[in-house]
Amino acid sequence: MLQESAPTASSSTISAVEPVISIHYLNHYFGSGTLRKQVLFNINLEINAGDIVIMTGPSGSGKTTLLTLMGGLRSAQEGSLKILGQEICGASKQQLTKLRRQIGYIFQAHNLMTFLTAKENVRMSLELHEEFLNQNIDAKALSMLETVGLADRVNYYPENLSGGQKQRVAIARALVSHPKIVLADEPTAALDKKSGRDVVELMQKLAKEQGCTILLVTHDNRILDIADRIIYMEDGQLKSDEVDITARMH
Repeated sequence: MLQESAPTASSSTISAVEPVISIHYLNHYFGSGTLRKQVLFNINLEINAGDIVIMTGPSGSGKTTLLTLMGGLRSAQEGSLKILGQEICGASKQQLTKLRRQIGYIFQAHNLMTFLTAKENVRMSLELHEEFLNQNIDAKALSMLETVGLADRVNYYPENLSGGQKQRVAIARALVSHPKIVLADEPTAALDKKSGRDVVELMQKLAKEQGCTILLVTHDNRILDIADRIIYMEDGQLKSDEVDITARMH
């Protein structure tokens, strides 16, 4: 098991480049007092730039909790959690906000603003970054929507888009600012087989082109082959970590 003896020999052979995600002896709890319950146990994990990592396991195993901690959506409590070199354990709200600007998020529910068009949803992501404000952000948004195959849907509102198209807008919104990390929580859960496959292959293609890291939580066994690594969680613990799984699958 990963958490019994970290760091291991394998971690000492990691290249001199610092991992984009580095977790050591991470514990997390919900509630307080007599209701306090431990939900993550002694997590040790390192993820390098450009990796596509799938995290899987039964419902309630702690996958989404770990993902939200990595995304700076909540503060880590015990241990060490470094994202892009920034220690998240004990980080201030201001530090977490700054970190979140470097991360793209894709959720099961696409979380699009229903009162904004596809272009406006993608443009909104750029408006959070000062470095883009002196650029033509409309053109960037349009270019990204064209890249995800929605050139003819840029002025459509979410209610007029299919499930797969909404997820494509969500992907465009997540990747348009060229984040270093993309976190995706069950991005194919509401999609049919073909739409789900198209969505993850699109994520894979864009991430490889941009050199960003993808961490994807899923129960969908149909998409496991896109991963460089598969991490299996159960009962709040990392149970296995498999690299180069395609050779094993075929």
